[in-house]
Amino acid sequence: MPAIAVKQPDATYRIWCKTCSKLLVDSAQSPESYASLLLKHEKKECPATVTPGLWLFDNPEVRNFTQARMDFITPLLRELRQSVGIESALDVGCGLGDFSGYLSEFGIHKVVGIDGREKNVVEARKRHIGPQFQIGDAEELQVQALGSFDLVLCFGLLYHLENPMRAVRILRALTKKVLIVESMCVPGDKPKLELLDEVDPKLLDGYEHYDQGLNYLGFYPSEPCLIKMLTRSGFPFVYEFLTLPPNPLYSDTSQRRRLRTMMLASHFEIPSTMLRLSCDQKRFAAKLADPWVRPSRGIRSRLGRAYRAFFAR
Repeated sequence: MPAIAVKQPDATYRIWCKTCSKLLVDSAQSPESYASLLLKHEKKECPATVTPGLWLFDNPEVRNFTQARMDFITPLLRELRQSVGIESALDVGCGLGDFSGYLSEFGIHKVVGIDGREKNVVEARKRHIGPQFQIGDAEELQVQALGSFDLVLCFGLLYHLENPMRAVRILRALTKKVLIVESMCVPGDKPKLELLDEVDPKLLDGYEHYDQGLNYLGFYPSEPCLIKMLTRSGFPFVYEFLTLPPNPLYSDTSQRRRLRTMMLASHFEIPSTMLRLSCDQKRFAAKLADPWVRPSRGIRSRLGRAYRAFFAR
C-alpha cells in the first residue's frame, strides 16, 4: 500500500498511510517488518478503501483534529469579538475552506480564504458559500491588493514553507489586530529551524491526494523560533496559550515530545484568560552565547571526566 516511512534520530521509523495520513507505527525497527499491518490497514481500515479519491482533509483523523482546533479557539474568538472587535478575517493556507467556513458561520462578516493549490480553492468554493476564496502563495501574497484584516488565521501552513520568516512578515502586514498561528514545532529551548523533506516527490507519481506543501520541503520552527519570528516581524505582543487543544499532537508521550503548538500575536495587549505573554529570546551572533564559541578548558575538562566516568561503569 502507499506508505511513508520516516527515519528518526534513534534509527527507528515512523510509518504513515500516505492516502489517509494516519500514523500506523510510531517506532518500527524496519518498515518491512510491518508489511502485514500496512496491508490490513489498506484493505479494512483506510477511508480511501471505502471512498476512493478521498481528500486528505476529509479522512476521519484529520476531521477530528480540525474540529478539536475549532472547539478550542471558539471561547477565544468570543472574547476577541467583545474586547477588540472582529469584523473581517483572512484564512491563509485555507485548504478546503474548513476554517474559513467556520469563521463565516461564527458571524464574521468578511472572510477570505487563500490557498496555494488551485484544486483546493475550487473545492472550497463548492463547499462554502459565505467566504471568498483565492489562489495565492503565502510567501508571495500582495498586501496592497488584499488589504488588512482584523483577524488573520494561519493553521497548519507555516512549517510547509521554504521561507517562513518572509511569510510571517507578510502575515503581520495583513493583520490589523490579531494573528493566530498553529504549526508543527521541533523540540528545543533555542530559536531554530529544521529543514526537512516532507515527502519524496518520486513517490507522488499518480498520487493525487497529497494537498499540503507546494514543494514537499519545509522549515519546521521550534517554539522559541516562532516567538522570535513573530516578534521580529513587528508584533509588539506575542502570546502563548496556557493550555493547548485536547489532542495527542499537543501533548508529550513516553515516546515522542509534543508535535504542535499554537500562538497569538497582536498589535496591542489582549485581555484573555487563555493567554500568557511571551518574551523573545535574544541571541546575538557577536556575543559569547553564539553557537560558534568553544567551551572553556575547564568545561571541556569536566565534560571529559564525566564522559570517562560514564563509560567506566
